[in-house]
Amino acid sequence: MFMRRTSTLARPSLSRAFSDAAPTATQQLIIDREDKYGAHNYHPLPVALSRGQGVHVWDVDGKKYFDFLAGYSAMNQGHCHPKILSAAIDQAKRLTLTSRAFHNDILGEYEEYMSKIFGYNKLLPMNTGVEAGETAIKLARKWAYKVKGVPENKAKSIFCVDNFWGRTLSACSSSSDPTCYEGFGPFMPGFELIPYDDLASLEKALQDPNVCSFMVEPIQGEAGVVLPSDGYLKGVRELCDKYNVLWIADEVQSGLGRTGKRLAVDWENVRPDMITIGKALSGGFFPVSAVLADDEVMLGIQPGEHGSTFGGNPLACRIARAAMEVLETEGLYENSRVMGETLRSELRKLPSDIVTTVRGRGLFNGIVIKETNEFDAWQVCLRLRDNGLLAKPTHGHIIRFTPPLTITAPEMEEAVGIISDTIRSFVK
Repeated sequence: MFMRRTSTLARPSLSRAFSDAAPTATQQLIIDREDKYGAHNYHPLPVALSRGQGVHVWDVDGKKYFDFLAGYSAMNQGHCHPKILSAAIDQAKRLTLTSRAFHNDILGEYEEYMSKIFGYNKLLPMNTGVEAGETAIKLARKWAYKVKGVPENKAKSIFCVDNFWGRTLSACSSSSDPTCYEGFGPFMPGFELIPYDDLASLEKALQDPNVCSFMVEPIQGEAGVVLPSDGYLKGVRELCDKYNVLWIADEVQSGLGRTGKRLAVDWENVRPDMITIGKALSGGFFPVSAVLADDEVMLGIQPGEHGSTFGGNPLACRIARAAMEVLETEGLYENSRVMGETLRSELRKLPSDIVTTVRGRGLFNGIVIKETNEFDAWQVCLRLRDNGLLAKPTHGHIIRFTPPLTITAPEMEEAVGIISDTIRSFVK
């Protein structure tokens, strides 16, 4: 087990200086206010936004940008999609919250719709992606004690090195990233780490009869859009079946069309025992997440053993259904696949002495920037910002490109032009 480690469109000429455009006085005031009164748990790109529509956002001074982060894939449907907006406004006028102390007229319809789309018996609604992950682990532990026969308080869950599913104490406990876990111990017991994309290590770990679950991202997002080998997910399914272990697929970022299919696991036609979804389930409007599983797993938890005041609220359910209907009916899965192929094809034409690696699936993509003394991924993102496109580094030298799935061919051509000219502006 691993231990923790300490285009052709006409475009304006692009600047060759690092971040020539310092924030304007208006933007700097906003940035300074956040810095003074807010906790310092984020390091945003220095730009202050005030409006979004489709694949674009505008800053407070009116400058327009391509959004190539899309809220870490929460805006797969694009900013302020009119169908989701209409559903949110309509429901907000009627009923927003009942808590789960009472029934409401939206929750059951939403649960039925989602269960039938994804092919599971039941849905458990939560709010954030990390809550969905926590819920899945609780369900797995209950299943371990009630069904598998694991001795009380002995259940184990397996995770992969470089995983990321949030920043709660449980998520920190399963992390191999020191920035996530250092200073937050003691950690959750019963969590173990193995290498990603390593079936031999997985099989060795699953031989422990107390293992109840294996939670894995089909594509590792925060790690830099890392894809496993072909056949890995099928192998995971086979091994979890062999050793009677629940497979939890963390589809919070990779799911809901991001890779060109409904779920990333669909690329290998496999069915996890549980899936966690979030982010784009909200359409970017309201925190909403969910766990989907069959009755054997889902009915292990009884009234009083798990819940959330806001989980399953009418507003969230109405928004989530509208968000799913947009994904299912507007051709976004296919558009993600086609536009992703276009994007990667163009990215692979960039100078290899600057962009050393291009990887991705659908519109879930990452590039690796060669680390030099002259510039890094942060400085590349600053220049992209100056030239009208917003993206953000991860792990210092990787840039994710994850635009809304609504992006059109002309928009992609323009955006690729900005990326290409920006990268080439670093050539000496």
